[in-house]
Amino acid sequence: MTLNTPLHAEHQLDQLAGQFAHWRQTRPHPYGRIPQPLWEQAVALAAALPLSRVAHQVRLRVADLKKQIERRHAAPPAVASRSLGFVEVPSIPSWPQPPAAMQIELSRADGTRLCLHIPASTLPLDAVVHAFVEGRGSKREE
Repeated sequence: MTLNTPLHAEHQLDQLAGQFAHWRQTRPHPYGRIPQPLWEQAVALAAALPLSRVAHQVRLRVADLKKQIERRHAAPPAVASRSLGFVEVPSIPSWPQPPAAMQIELSRADGTRLCLHIPASTLPLDAVVHAFVEGRGSKREE
């Protein structure tokens, strides 16, 4: 998000407030987590506008927005720069496999996508999804 002028930042803040309002009206769970893209926009605007102004406009607590700013500054460089390589998948038991097939498509906020077209129950999907979400590559993290 690029903010060239204070007027542009105010316009972006109004749009972000609308996005927060829409998310609050359509979220599946009453106390669901705020999506990361909304947090990222709020943090970017807080760099150009007063923190309290941003928090008030999008109806967030100032302390929560400060935590997000601290996390962003403490976070390692962008995950997108890492090459994912291969992920070790533990072997599965050799009982008869059902003939059904399934298709799974996952995508992360950084744009990385994973598409699986496999017979049902041939992979320990929890391990694959967990590794994909964490962005682990070919090196094992103990």
